[in-house]
Amino acid sequence: MTNVEERARFDDYELEDNYDFSDGIRGRFYKSKKIRTTLQLDNDILLFLKKQASEKHIKYQVLVNSLLRDYMSEVTK
Repeated sequence: MTNVEERARFDDYELEDNYDFSDGIRGRFYKSKKIRTTLQLDNDILLFLKKQASEKHIKYQVLVNSLLRDYMSEVTK
């Protein structure tokens, strides 16, 4: 869209009432805002977290993030 005439054809665009997102991909355009950090944990805690994550088939970092997010939401209630 380089000029006014090209943009004008979209001025009267109407949205449909329903759209089919059944083939959509969740998070396709989501850009993670994660920040790399170093965290020192006791060995037994790290082993426990890794075992739990392995049983859930997720990375242990994802589990730690989830646990911290749950704690954060509980504290801020």
